[in-house]
Amino acid sequence: MSIARFLTILLACAMLAACSESPRNQGFAGLAASVDNDSAHQFLQPGPGDALTFPEDFGAHPQHRIEWWYLTANLQTADGQPLGLQWTQFRQALKPRPMDNPPPAPASWPLEAAWMAHAAVSFAGQHQFAERLARGDVGHAGVQAAPLQVWLDDWLLAESAADGVWHLKVEAENWGYDLQLGNTDRRIAHGDNGFSAKSFDGQGSMYFSLVDLDISGTVTVNGQSHEVKGRGWFDREWSSQLLKTGQQGWDWFALHLDDGHKLMAFRLREQERDFLSGSWIAADGSVTDLGPDQIELSGKDWRDSENGRVPGSFRLRIPQLDVDIGVSAPAGQYWNAGLYPYWESPVTVEGSHSGVGYMELTGYSE
Repeated sequence: MSIARFLTILLACAMLAACSESPRNQGFAGLAASVDNDSAHQFLQPGPGDALTFPEDFGAHPQHRIEWWYLTANLQTADGQPLGLQWTQFRQALKPRPMDNPPPAPASWPLEAAWMAHAAVSFAGQHQFAERLARGDVGHAGVQAAPLQVWLDDWLLAESAADGVWHLKVEAENWGYDLQLGNTDRRIAHGDNGFSAKSFDGQGSMYFSLVDLDISGTVTVNGQSHEVKGRGWFDREWSSQLLKTGQQGWDWFALHLDDGHKLMAFRLREQERDFLSGSWIAADGSVTDLGPDQIELSGKDWRDSENGRVPGSFRLRIPQLDVDIGVSAPAGQYWNAGLYPYWESPVTVEGSHSGVGYMELTGYSE
């Protein structure tokens, strides 16, 4: 059995074991469902009153089940063509370990965590996606809080200790990117000072973002290199139970509006009553927290594919802020068709506000 095949089975088994419902349908948001906890230490679950701590929270949280480091970017080539890209690294804990406990020795071939990294480029009607997997604590994948480093094999996000600029490099088959990320020092806490509720029952995650990154560099697609620049959005999120039983997946939006505002909004879909939440972010960084009764969301332009049927556009309303916008993906298919397929696309915004952003849809695979 090849090491790649072994790691695929390892990660799939670990994630399936962590879910009370089919994680393939829920997407990665379902990977933190409750399971029996036989370890000497217990998994921690975030809640109201928990605090963000920097720079530590850029690093791993080994006593939580799942976390991710997540970048989306709306860029333009030198000749003005739009180009979208995504990079995400996930950590799935198989065994909890307190933050102040040292990691296991690599020589012991530990099995405390599995890592998964995703990268994608959307350009000229084509969507390119790659997925990598690794076993934790043996050197193939990991994270360091300060200066920030997040890596899986040769995919690397690294902060320069000299000037704080981040550098992201990804190489896949026939495509890749080499980018510099600036303006990384302003952090936006979502929800209750960083605790973002994900249901009416109180499940949630710790969640903060860098919403106004300056990005430049080179993206190579099908052997052709393009100089690019534009804006990016970086998310950090961790939890031990993100979706509750009955929640089928989520619709998530990160939008850069032309008037200087940013909008993060999501909907967790369930049969009885969907849960919606979001953050309205002013140009000065002040945040208005948005609750379930303040956001209205409806999908249309349904698109069929072998991975599922998804809405290609949405109407999103926030009446108290006079926001009434259409959010639309470009024509085509934007599935990240890995172990857990989900939709990840750049979007354009029209209506009361204009702009660009990103849209992620999970749980539509049936």
